[in-house]
Amino acid sequence: MTHMFPNGGASSSSTSVSSQRSETDDDKMIAMVLEEEYAKLDGAMAKRLTNLTSIPHVPRINTYFPTYSDATMDHHRLHDRLNAYGLFEVRVSGDGNCQFRALSDQLYRSPEYHKHVRKEIVKQLKACNSLYEGHVPMKYKHYCKKMKKSGEWGDHVTLQAAADKFAAKICLLTSFRDTCFVEIVPQYQAPQRELWLSFWSEIHYNSLYDARGQK
Repeated sequence: MTHMFPNGGASSSSTSVSSQRSETDDDKMIAMVLEEEYAKLDGAMAKRLTNLTSIPHVPRINTYFPTYSDATMDHHRLHDRLNAYGLFEVRVSGDGNCQFRALSDQLYRSPEYHKHVRKEIVKQLKACNSLYEGHVPMKYKHYCKKMKKSGEWGDHVTLQAAADKFAAKICLLTSFRDTCFVEIVPQYQAPQRELWLSFWSEIHYNSLYDARGQK
């Protein structure tokens, strides 16, 4: 039932706003606790994969998508690499938010904070546009507006923005024949953590962990 104030206004609107604010604050608090709890795990993957040589990262938007045949071959190649290095994937939903879900799992040990991760990355894109707009072949405001939408695929520009925003070195174990390993490092600060993702054929990201450890 909606209660009326003496001046005729309804209390339901203010209650709804208060509830939404409370939920947002709760999400941030939970994320902070989880982030602190698992920060001690940073660097574990690097010790396992010190023999991998990375290639330079070039921020870019998605312009190429593989054929079914190429994607299938890439999937087998990625699976073989995961086995070879003793890694396993935490598979996240392929709903267009997979990059943000995988980053969320690495940051907060849960893919469910993907909306928060996307929001922070878009803030970074807007606040430091000079770092990224040269890599975007469209109106930059339009690009940022697109990236705000849930379900919009992340790309190599958003990965760079994530590395900058979260002060993280993002390590990609890829499915590509000639590009096994890519590192994305913060542009103007030393990385304070490492985030490990698998990257399949330009179409899907998952979160990576050491198969000998526990998630």
